[in-house]
Amino acid sequence: MSDASSQSTLLRRPEVLRRCGISNSTLHRLINAGDFPAPIQLGPRAVAWIEEEITAWIEQRIVASRAQGGAA
Repeated sequence: MSDASSQSTLLRRPEVLRRCGISNSTLHRLINAGDFPAPIQLGPRAVAWIEEEITAWIEQRIVASRAQGGAA
């Protein structure tokens, strides 16, 4: 395991939804479309996301929005 992954913070679903400002159904749609980082399996019924991947996704959305002239 690399040093970066050993220091990664894992985020559970409620925190991911809060940070991204999206609904649970939107989260599933984005993952299925390959437009959102996939979760990692923690256990049989538990998943989490790597914080750095979520932060990068948010930053990409900001850059894309700014390139298109921002929100209406």
